Amino acid sequence: MANENPRRPWEERRHEAGARIEEDVRDFVRYFNDEIVPDIRKNGSEALRAAARELNRLAQRMDERAGRTPPSPGEAPEDPKDEPKP
Repeated sequence: MANENPRRPWEERRHEAGARIEEDVRDFVRYFNDEIVPDIRKNGSEALRAAARELNRLAQRMDERAGRTPPSPGEAPEDPKDEPKP
């Protein structure tokens, strides 16, 4: 009788699934690094500009709802700490 402990079927399936998952993760990382990251670097500044436009629109709506006049472009927004307390 051999001292070897043969793998049970579920252990073998688990081992195979783990190996497939590791390979899939390596493929995904390779794809992400080769395809996605260069595109983000190339178009990242435009994405930031689009986000800034959306944030500006959101800030304007918040000001309108609060009944405040939004600062004009280039003007620093008022610091709420400088306003008198009621």
